[in-house]
Amino acid sequence: MKLTKKSHSCVRLEKDGRTLVLDPGGFSEPDAAVGADAILVTHEHPDHFDEGRLRAALEADPATEVWTLKSVADRLAAAFPGRVHTVGHGDAFTAAGFDVQVHGELHAVIHPDIPRITNVGYLIDDGRLFHPGDALTVPDRPVETLMLPVMAPWNKISEVIDYVREVKPQRAYDIHDALLTDLARPIYDSQIGALGGADHRRLTPGASADV
Repeated sequence: MKLTKKSHSCVRLEKDGRTLVLDPGGFSEPDAAVGADAILVTHEHPDHFDEGRLRAALEADPATEVWTLKSVADRLAAAFPGRVHTVGHGDAFTAAGFDVQVHGELHAVIHPDIPRITNVGYLIDDGRLFHPGDALTVPDRPVETLMLPVMAPWNKISEVIDYVREVKPQRAYDIHDALLTDLARPIYDSQIGALGGADHRRLTPGASADV
């Protein structure tokens, strides 16, 4: 499986000539979803879900399909009948040749005064990769590659480190990093790498790795 990092929380996965894109939001490149056979969206926040970009991808390729939670699906399904699928915790499906399991239900707490919305994470190919969206969800099975949200209004580095320790992946790649400046990256790299207990890696947008 080839993993390509796009800006912020968006990643592209390629296998057997097919492409799966996760969370092509407003902080990601305008073409992040272009050419995707399938698109997964974790929740409705605009840094993860850009309605215009998803509509453009669906209009460009009539074979492209989307799997997401109800709040996002409701905004797309009427215009693309049969191509937008609603999923929730415990569901399993196949998208673009990837086996996907859905884990999690709620977005992490930003502030007690802000109501929590739904958020789901996606476990790909029986644990080869897990993308949690905006939550520190721990799947009920081993994870090889964890997409790790490192900088957000709803987390701090001690929680990020403890999350890596709890999931116990073989390796963790940074996502949710558009707010993290280059000045701060060495601090995050050293602390997560030293304390997380897993191989901690970072890809610049556009760079790829085999996982």
